[in-house]
Amino acid sequence: MLMDTAYLKENHLLLLDSISGSKAYGLDGTHSDTDIRGVFILPKKTLYGMEYTPQVNNESNDITYYELKRFIELLAKNNPNILELLYIPTDCLIYEHPLFAKIKQVQVLSKLCRNTYGNYAMSQIKKARGLNKKIVNPMSPDRKTILDFCYIVYEQGSIPLRKWLKLRGFAQEQCGLVNIPHMRNMYAVYYDPSSQMGYRGVMQKENANDVILSSIPKGEKVVSYMSFNNDGYSSYCKDYKEYWQWVEERNDARYQGTLDHGKNYDAKNLMHTFRLLTMAEEIAKEGRLIVRRPDREFLLKIKKGEFEYDDLVKQAEERANNLDDLYAKADLPDTPDVVGLEKALVEIREEFYVIGKGGKPPVSPTKTAQDLVREKANTKSKEAASAQPQPKAKTKVEAKEPTTMDSTKEASKGDEGTTDK
Repeated sequence: MLMDTAYLKENHLLLLDSISGSKAYGLDGTHSDTDIRGVFILPKKTLYGMEYTPQVNNESNDITYYELKRFIELLAKNNPNILELLYIPTDCLIYEHPLFAKIKQVQVLSKLCRNTYGNYAMSQIKKARGLNKKIVNPMSPDRKTILDFCYIVYEQGSIPLRKWLKLRGFAQEQCGLVNIPHMRNMYAVYYDPSSQMGYRGVMQKENANDVILSSIPKGEKVVSYMSFNNDGYSSYCKDYKEYWQWVEERNDARYQGTLDHGKNYDAKNLMHTFRLLTMAEEIAKEGRLIVRRPDREFLLKIKKGEFEYDDLVKQAEERANNLDDLYAKADLPDTPDVVGLEKALVEIREEFYVIGKGGKPPVSPTKTAQDLVREKANTKSKEAASAQPQPKAKTKVEAKEPTTMDSTKEASKGDEGTTDK
């Protein structure tokens, strides 16, 4: 059975459908994506079968639905992204099944949030440091080789192998290396100008991971001694791969924003660091989770690059370290009410499958970003039209109360105009 987002909607299996991410936080901008997250319930036969589907995504991964059991498991761990689905602002709620309320009645927020939110924030700080390093220290697309990490004993010190080869007029392919016992990464260097002795060179290919050794005939003279910085080369290879993978995968519009504000850090990353820290503090102090950010203006200033990188990192680390004291004093249970969550899980399944026998009202399909933009524009147009002065009616017509049949027809018209995109 193909379990995709279309199947979930067509078979009325959604318990929750909502807009999440930056639009739910109130931090979205012109180029922000519309992220959709929600909860679904497996069909009864599938649940009792051998296959379990914990999560369903669309191809672009901007729509994600969690199966009820998986959703409950993540709630029990106080996963930040999952907790937010219990507190979605009403204007971001696309659909909510009445049975979903059972989960909201359970005590879920706990002192686990100190670690889940705090550690998440700290990982963002660490990520910010890494991104700062990549932005400030871009890497050349010309990949270095082993030769760039080799040094030759020369006079009272050493010089790079490449420089030594140039001074002597040697080619690396005509060199032969032999290990020096008890001296890590140290080699005796031999040279065969005739290329008749079968020396294998210092390296055999551009992307080699190590130097290559040769068999040296007895009586040949050592021309010099060489050191290979193997650790430095390994570290460089790792950094090179990570950097160019980051370049390939980075959001160009987001990176351009980083260049525009000129502070050399990923401002969006640090904005979310402070959002997570503030939400962690609110949970400890107020015992509630606020998705739509009241500190929106401050967070957007971070996003615009109005603060210095070092100052932001210092503040973030200080606030992260203060979370221990806040949660020690917090009026929160140590862990969520797992028994209550399991009870809700069982009751929702039982009642959902019973209701399913008699059918249920259709679920409005998830809207695309274009749908949401059009709806927002239409709403503004209607509000503007209603604000205009209305001409006085010439005749008074008695308003007619809509009948149940009329209401049903109107609802049907609305459903007919909704399609999957």
